[in-house]
Amino acid sequence: MAEHSVILTIAILVLAYGYISKVLTRFNISGPMVFTGLGLLISPLLLNISTLQVDAEFVTIIVELALVLVLFSDAALLDLKLLRQSWRLPARLLLIGLPITIIAGTFVAQLMFPNEPAIYMLLLALLLTPTDAALGKAVVSDPMVPAKIRSTINVESGLNDGIVFPLVITVVAMIVSGLTGDGEGGWMGYVLKQVIFGALVGAFIGYVGTKLTQFSVKKQWMQSSYKNLIPIALAILAFYLAEVFHGNGFIAAFFAGLYAGNTSAPMREHIEEFAESEGEFLVLVSFFLFGLAFVPVTYQFINLNIIIYSLLSLTLLRMLPVIICLIGAKLDGKKIDFATMSFIAWFGPRGIASILYVLIVAHEVGGIKGFETIYAVVTVTVLMSIVAHGLSALPLARWYGKKHN
Repeated sequence: MAEHSVILTIAILVLAYGYISKVLTRFNISGPMVFTGLGLLISPLLLNISTLQVDAEFVTIIVELALVLVLFSDAALLDLKLLRQSWRLPARLLLIGLPITIIAGTFVAQLMFPNEPAIYMLLLALLLTPTDAALGKAVVSDPMVPAKIRSTINVESGLNDGIVFPLVITVVAMIVSGLTGDGEGGWMGYVLKQVIFGALVGAFIGYVGTKLTQFSVKKQWMQSSYKNLIPIALAILAFYLAEVFHGNGFIAAFFAGLYAGNTSAPMREHIEEFAESEGEFLVLVSFFLFGLAFVPVTYQFINLNIIIYSLLSLTLLRMLPVIICLIGAKLDGKKIDFATMSFIAWFGPRGIASILYVLIVAHEVGGIKGFETIYAVVTVTVLMSIVAHGLSALPLARWYGKKHN
């Protein structure tokens, strides 16, 4: 199927899903479940209606655009003022739980895949660390769940991808440096430039773009229909300008969003509107491409060890570090109970960030060869998470809400 046919299929899929989306939620069927499933359905694994390569330019562009806008909107919707008031739980998750998760994930991966290089297993752990609140949308949107718990899960999901991504590009740079025979210190200079220039360019674009927007609105120069387009343009501009200066465009998009969303309340509102419509569309398209292009390529490498590690990644390797880091934590002056610890621990779905990061890694290292185990584990983990967290989000949110209200 040509790329134009894939675009037509996506359009029809969005229409069909949109018409019955509310009905499907009654059966705990989420958008990611539908789009991934239909991508798989028309892939070579099932009906074989379409074939699309993982490294195709079309896939790369969609993936890059989706990740830029996800990072930008995630950062913009982090309310730093609110975070300063209730920072303790997110801080425990990000500063204690996240490192433990990475270390545990790497250690267990080395035990289960002893023939793989240690640095590959570190990369695997990093790819599976970011969480995706979108896969448990009912949890972060259900008013029955206490606001501070919803905020904690949202903040963790919003920040951990931004924290992990520099680590991912560092490890990828080390791997590529080894593959290409560059000097031992070559990757370090590359990473420093990527992070520093990316952050500086992003902050600059976020600052200037927000100030110009405020000035234009104050002078009544801007039509209201363009207020939702400005944030999209800023995210894309930050990405490409950072690349020109040899910085990392994704880091630039994150910092641009962080500044824009926390210095202008109207800008934050427009970014939120975008994230709920155009942003969600790109995310769902990414899940569709995941099912259509990525799963068929990695399917042949799946074995029992990969399935076991994927289950561990979603359960023990995620939940134990979270429970450990929350021991003794307080909420409204009271120690949080085990049910709350378990609730937060379970809702660490693996989704869009893992998909997008692994596709970028595939692009950077030149394809699948040599990294089959990593890509297969990510594939199985994300597939399991799409189903498990999609089905459990609403029932567990209602159960937890009744128990703690």
